[in-house]
Amino acid sequence: MSTLPTLVLVHGAWHGTWCWQPLIDQLPDLDIRTVALPSSGQDPAVLGDLYDDAEAVANAVAAVGGPTVLVGHSYGGSPLTEAAATAGDVRRVIYLSALMQDVGDSVLSLVDGVYPPFWDVHEEPQGRTDHAYFEAVHALDALYGDVEPHLAQQSVARLGRQSLASVTQQLTQAAWRTVPSTYILCEQDMAIPLPLQEAMAARAQRTVRLRSGHSPFLSQPLELARILRQELALQLPEPQSAPA
Repeated sequence: MSTLPTLVLVHGAWHGTWCWQPLIDQLPDLDIRTVALPSSGQDPAVLGDLYDDAEAVANAVAAVGGPTVLVGHSYGGSPLTEAAATAGDVRRVIYLSALMQDVGDSVLSLVDGVYPPFWDVHEEPQGRTDHAYFEAVHALDALYGDVEPHLAQQSVARLGRQSLASVTQQLTQAAWRTVPSTYILCEQDMAIPLPLQEAMAARAQRTVRLRSGHSPFLSQPLELARILRQELALQLPEPQSAPA
């Protein structure tokens, strides 16, 4: 009997694996792995870059050692795109209001190199060993507008810093060119506007619409779980006909 692929979840900027827990709670029967991206954290001196993140994604896929479906949220779409084409047995890449870009693109190339208004950028850090980084401001509105207020406040308190290198470095490969892809559009997203999502989603084989803000794993974990189950089911082999 066939089993569903392992689900590997890749968080976005400033976040950690903690953000996925409400979604994971809705999928107790699945094998789920989470990736902690080195570019996100509290200490600017140790933050990684895009390629470190891609290596972390590739290592997570290798650890599965079998059929895998990758989900990237927001910035997490970038290391997913960089890693998934050559990471192993990746059956599908799912972009959850995520960056779905091409070779040569960077996060900042989407906005013509202009920092978004909800980024607080530190280009000249205080310590000599610190890396340039940015923090989220107005996060309640931009990231968690439709999240239950207490959970939203808890999430804001857990946000870290994000390395500037992770959003300036260019992709060297694009997994969606060779791996089946799905884009989940978050229609009320205040961080990645819907028209920008739709432009990127034009590259995907499948699109799904979700009436949510930027973080449906917190605001609508049950509905997001339902969508992901459907996407995982696409990876099951066709049933074999019984011999005559």
